[in-house]
Amino acid sequence: MATDVVVIGAGVMGASIALELARQGRRVTVVDKAGGAGHGSTSASSAVVRFNFSTLVGVTAAWEAQFGWRSWAEHLGCDVGEPARFVRCGIAMLDVDILPRPAYLPLFQEVGVPFEEWTGAELRDRIPGIDVGRYWPPKRIDDERFWRETGDTLGAVYTPDAGFVSDPQLAAQNLADAARVHGAEFRFHATVRGIERANDRVTAVTLADGTRIPCAVAVNAAGPWSGRINELAGVGADFTVGSRPLRQEVAHVPAPASYRSRDGIGIAVADLDLGTYLRGETGGGLLIGGTEPECDPLQWVEDPDTIDPHPTMAVFEAQVTRAARRFPELTIPNRARGVVGVYDVADDWTPIYDRTDLGGFYVAMGTSGNQFKNAPVVGKFLAAIIEQTERGADHDERPARYVGEHTGLEIDLSAFSRKRPFNAENSGTVLG
Repeated sequence: MATDVVVIGAGVMGASIALELARQGRRVTVVDKAGGAGHGSTSASSAVVRFNFSTLVGVTAAWEAQFGWRSWAEHLGCDVGEPARFVRCGIAMLDVDILPRPAYLPLFQEVGVPFEEWTGAELRDRIPGIDVGRYWPPKRIDDERFWRETGDTLGAVYTPDAGFVSDPQLAAQNLADAARVHGAEFRFHATVRGIERANDRVTAVTLADGTRIPCAVAVNAAGPWSGRINELAGVGADFTVGSRPLRQEVAHVPAPASYRSRDGIGIAVADLDLGTYLRGETGGGLLIGGTEPECDPLQWVEDPDTIDPHPTMAVFEAQVTRAARRFPELTIPNRARGVVGVYDVADDWTPIYDRTDLGGFYVAMGTSGNQFKNAPVVGKFLAAIIEQTERGADHDERPARYVGEHTGLEIDLSAFSRKRPFNAENSGTVLG
């Protein structure tokens, strides 16, 4: 008996898609070259849940998704053992020229995202130990201008409902376990070798060990390997937006005592002014990542399988030094410690959730960096696109729409089209 759907990739996106398709009653098989759910780029995610996007669809999707994280057990709909935990710590988005408040506060108001506007004095009072100096634009730490003092100050916009997911890999495993309850099958250590087609439709996915999995639908959610899977399927010629694998590093250091709240986790900070972001970790740690400022070279890679998995001192020192500029009490360790991953990054930092010109072949790609937070709704997006398209509707001409179960807000899924114009509305950064 033919498998209805093959999902390629068991990261947080693939697992979410598998769950929603299985809930529709489809027979789902998920294949992944790794040894378990969430073992790829998901495991390197900072798992920040925020709402600061520069487009209405970005804010709407993130706000709808956070209700899933806040009621994770309800979202999963079944007992999966240990659940991932959402930590509501709030996020302060520091003022920055590239994304001024008027660019996104009207979106917050339209969607209904609670926020507070802070002056520099209020920012200093609410986040002890922070330097409220304005240093824009970000600079390399070996640039003498990086160390210059400033007389300008900045404030912030605070969203109290933001936070992070304690264990992103566990979140993917939870989704996979829930999908299994609905009949989905997961095959690990399974490398895709080919995509079979006939009469302009996908007919099967073949694996490196010779296994052939017949299917009517296949979904490419392979993260940094998604481009390679598209090549196997012979799709992509009509894409106006591409994606590429990007090596990323995230630093882990002890948090300064002044930063910690009573429970050990302070307010997260998005600091495009210096080119970094940070959030607390359970146990008094601090996670620090970069926001891809223009002064830093991006580490694009040809083959995701060949990257060096060890953090480098150069990137570690740059990220932590920038964070220490914002939090002067932060100590910069002399050994690099952190996580290295490969992200799948779209040209405009907006993901592609769409059909392709091969019947039955769909993509959920370009998601890394800013879409983990949307995992609870991404599966629903793909399920809506697939259901409408497989019934004969043309998603290119009449795009599927998704109405949020929690907010009641409608999202036009053409915003994630493979054929969209380059998204010049967004910030051009990982913030989207």
